[in-house]
Amino acid sequence: MDLDTVRTFIAAADAGRFQEAAAELAVTQQAVSKRIAALERTLGVRLFTRTPRGAELTIDGQAFLPHARELLRVAERAAASVRPGRRPLRVDVIASRGAASGLMQGFHRAHPGIELDVVMLLDIEAAVTAVRSGAIDASFRAVAAPGRPLPDDIESVRVLDEPLQLLVGSAHALAGAESVTVAELAGHRIWMPGIVPGSEWAAFYDDLVAEFGLTIEATGPNFGSDALLDTVAGTPDLATFLGEHTIPRLPPGGTPAVSPAGHGLRRIPVTDPTPVYPHSLLWHRDNPHPALATLRAHLAATAAGHGTAGTWVPGWATPR
Repeated sequence: MDLDTVRTFIAAADAGRFQEAAAELAVTQQAVSKRIAALERTLGVRLFTRTPRGAELTIDGQAFLPHARELLRVAERAAASVRPGRRPLRVDVIASRGAASGLMQGFHRAHPGIELDVVMLLDIEAAVTAVRSGAIDASFRAVAAPGRPLPDDIESVRVLDEPLQLLVGSAHALAGAESVTVAELAGHRIWMPGIVPGSEWAAFYDDLVAEFGLTIEATGPNFGSDALLDTVAGTPDLATFLGEHTIPRLPPGGTPAVSPAGHGLRRIPVTDPTPVYPHSLLWHRDNPHPALATLRAHLAATAAGHGTAGTWVPGWATPR
């Protein structure tokens, strides 16, 4: 149904005269008559009766009027839902408990008036496709893995280098260490279930293994963080990597309240060098959403820098 004809019908019904409706809509009276006639053909009924006083609604016209008003209200709500500045800013994060989610929580606290819609997409290909199509406004990713450069219309900026830390149970051989070097991790089993082959985090850990000769096992399904903590806490020879900003944020050498009771988990900083996961913000260069610029400015002012001495990232993580 043509919304212009519906809008013209409402104007004519409210004015009671086609001439006054034409003046309100800034069209000719002939255009009003043609639109009304087109709507009547679509509905198969007469909507107006011409009288010496102007145009009066028929019984069918009276029945259709409230629905016509609702049609225009629905159309406006539909347009507002995708209109830049009127709809929420849609941002993709890798995980709800990850560093990117924490960055968005900080942004929300700083700008509570900006509506947000936070989503989680599977991999960088899905994220880039969604950014290019406008389905999302921005995505936090590790940028381009080897052989997969970003499209020319996608901008990126590295906003946070998140140090990896070792998570072990109280019976692990390294549990009493205040810190461990990367070289000291050689020969220890590091379990990272749920790494998706071909994803940017899989490429990150592949390069980490190749660079330092670590043993990272990605076997078994990912049943979530609670199951991971249970297994690590109960297996003396098993460890896992946890981002410094990833929940649970365990203090080094202790078991905090956020850790399940009795786990006795230890979080140990990794040094010499410290592997860091590079989080970058991706967006389409032509995205018009006004809140996107606010998000970028917020991250530039508050997010930690990158390239710190004594850290390691894959060569492909260098921002463009």
